[in-house]
Amino acid sequence: MALGERIGHVFRGAAIGVAEAVPGISGGTIALVTGVYERLITSAGHVVNAVRYAVSDVPRGRGWRRAGQQIGYVHWSVVLPVFFGMVPGLLLAAKLLEPVLTEYPEHTRGLFLGLVLASVAVPVSMAGRPWRLGHVVALALAAVGAFLLTGLPQAELTPHPLVVLVVAAVAVCALVLPGVSGSFLLLTVGLYEPTITALNDRDLGYLAVFATGLVIGLASFVKLLQWLLDRHRRMTLAVMAGALLGSLRARWP
Repeated sequence: MALGERIGHVFRGAAIGVAEAVPGISGGTIALVTGVYERLITSAGHVVNAVRYAVSDVPRGRGWRRAGQQIGYVHWSVVLPVFFGMVPGLLLAAKLLEPVLTEYPEHTRGLFLGLVLASVAVPVSMAGRPWRLGHVVALALAAVGAFLLTGLPQAELTPHPLVVLVVAAVAVCALVLPGVSGSFLLLTVGLYEPTITALNDRDLGYLAVFATGLVIGLASFVKLLQWLLDRHRRMTLAVMAGALLGSLRARWP
């Protein structure tokens, strides 16, 4: 791969990192728009398989052959530059967002509402046409469900390590879904600001627990996502679009 293309992947990673820090913008959406989504998801699946083979084969004396094969299938020329761009992008966005959230809460809620509304177009366009009645019903039911759930009082979870671990595991699922924001989920459960503060303060204890949850969630969800998109692609995307529409209630200024 040419040096220019690698540098381009670094900038794509930076854009994904910035997106993940902003509630309402999905890192998966940015990855999709910039053309690296499929290779990242495929690579994540191979990494999960490699870990699974290592855990099952090595203790039985079967060696690292199958795990090594899966590692070799990873698109490292894409994954590594994206990762090296994503980390500083995330840190920079977190640094800039914290004072804005504190000083202009209503303005930022309005901005996030617009971003979520715009991102609905992503899963809808990915689903293609024509839509069947079942897809429309799934979208409507998901929208109603999300509308009712987000009408509940916003949670203020105590950032206990176990809570952070579980929420991070769920939030990373949104990272790999185009149109769904992991930061929005953190905002809904009341852990967005503690996480942004931990990033800015370099709270290594909090960040270590959060990162562990990300790994657990990614390992658990990537294969399921691949299966859903392969077998029930349009229905899955319709549910995603409906959930985004219903969630707009929580972002009303």
